[in-house]
Amino acid sequence: MEIRTVMNKTRVITIAAVALLAIYGFTARLDQGSGDAPKVGTAIGDTAPELAFPNPDGKEMKLSSLRGKYVLIDFWASWCGPCRRENPNVVQAYEKYSKAKFKDGKGFTVFSVSLDKSAEAWAKAIEQDKLAWDTHVSDLQFWNSKAAQLYGVRSIPMSFLVDPKGVIVAKNLRGLSLHQELDKYVKSF
Repeated sequence: MEIRTVMNKTRVITIAAVALLAIYGFTARLDQGSGDAPKVGTAIGDTAPELAFPNPDGKEMKLSSLRGKYVLIDFWASWCGPCRRENPNVVQAYEKYSKAKFKDGKGFTVFSVSLDKSAEAWAKAIEQDKLAWDTHVSDLQFWNSKAAQLYGVRSIPMSFLVDPKGVIVAKNLRGLSLHQELDKYVKSF
């Protein structure tokens, strides 16, 4: 009698486990096939959170306005020595890749996010470092920058490379690694 009870309990547990696995597998397939966009976040594979802040002239610039291009979101500041030393590399990448033909995008640009607190120092650094792209933004809140908080930036320079669909494909690219990463997506120069 006892063996029969144990076998019945085992059978019930087995049937329940199979049913749960079947339900889980079915819902997982539904989730995969739904075509949902990647989640919004700052990890590689996430859709980059929207950034919308004023440029030096006070005009709001949006990250989403650059969809269709590869975009380097570059967190920096005029007072940051390592940032200023990295700027020539970013300028070189912009000059090289903004004219390139990409496999799945319409070019490359930079979306500069400054952690400055002085509009004058910020504008002067843009000019001095010859940061020729059009998208420079800042809320002039220093380390309290809403953009830095949104992206979890705790040190600068910090960067995120976003693909034409707005998905983060690489992070913290400096020096040659920025060029090597962009080369992966270039069709021709």
